Amino acid sequence: MRFHWFLPTTGDGHDVRSAITTTDAFRPAARPATLGYLTQVARAAEQAGFEGALTPVGAGCPDPWIVCAALAQHTDRLRTLVAFRTGYALPTLLAQQAAAFQEISGGRLLLNVVTGGDPVEQRAYGDFLDHDARYARTAEFLHVLRRSWDGVPFDHHGEHYRVEGGGLAGPLDPRPPLYFGGASPAAEQVAARHADVVLMWGEPPAAVAERVARLRALAAPLGRELRYGLRVHVIARDTNEAAWAEADRLLAGMDPGRIAEAQRRFARYDSVGQRRMVDLHAGGTRDLEIHPGLWAGVGLVREGAGTALVGSYDEVVTLLREYAATGVTEFVLSGWPHLEEAYRVGEYVLPRLTPEPAREPAPALASGH
Repeated sequence: MRFHWFLPTTGDGHDVRSAITTTDAFRPAARPATLGYLTQVARAAEQAGFEGALTPVGAGCPDPWIVCAALAQHTDRLRTLVAFRTGYALPTLLAQQAAAFQEISGGRLLLNVVTGGDPVEQRAYGDFLDHDARYARTAEFLHVLRRSWDGVPFDHHGEHYRVEGGGLAGPLDPRPPLYFGGASPAAEQVAARHADVVLMWGEPPAAVAERVARLRALAAPLGRELRYGLRVHVIARDTNEAAWAEADRLLAGMDPGRIAEAQRRFARYDSVGQRRMVDLHAGGTRDLEIHPGLWAGVGLVREGAGTALVGSYDEVVTLLREYAATGVTEFVLSGWPHLEEAYRVGEYVLPRLTPEPAREPAPALASGH
């Protein structure tokens, strides 16, 4: 099991905030996402034992490439999971950006491939393709990207990209693994062929197991084995009662106007994954525990990952192991505020997941009189 944290590049505080583009992203944050504060979060994640940290991409947050390039200079081991939209850059250019990032960070780049699920936001950036066409473009993008990393000149004539004599001057080493999200049939076809790690949002374990089985069946005929990751929030405390009290406090901070605004915006998405998140709570504030210890309240005001693991430290560990049993091996976690919660999860949850070393059998006592 590998664990990553999250960088709150739209700001942080003691309440649930949007990560990308809702009006929440533009209202003042209790803790603005300055380089100084994000450096604190990144260092906390590194010291707490997380392997990497995810940055979001969207209209309401700063460019993750620039943010992560800066943060790489203030951390030693933490890897950065840089999110990017496939429709907003050429794959040949992104190959060059990745090579530069690997050079300045000592090979600590991970890439999160985002196709996009909000048609209004896509058009604001100049992208007018429909849902399935965007995923077809993503597939071609990733094909060209990997060929660019081979370091051998190549030509490509496709539906969305045309390249003549492209590619880096030499092979990229190490190549950043590609983390990929998407729950639609079109997305899962792309994942089976091109992803290294499929990132899923925190649905109940049975639903995650169903997706893992389906993706394995799609990847097997291609001779590929995927890894699977879960993007979910964590509310872990000393006791179950204290954890649920914190969830109740977060819910109390979501006024009806914020909830209604967020739900109206989510309704315009053509993202299957976002629709699955909304279906977990249906816009209501009752019956939000959709599986023992899994709370859907976050998704009332936040796009994307809309659920949290809630409980005592041991209960959260049990739920993480339940997801691991479905085939999930990587977890991208977060909590509010991200600075303090990185330490809390690192100190009280992650150590409980470390396998105990095997013990030598006690020597047999010699018989005698």
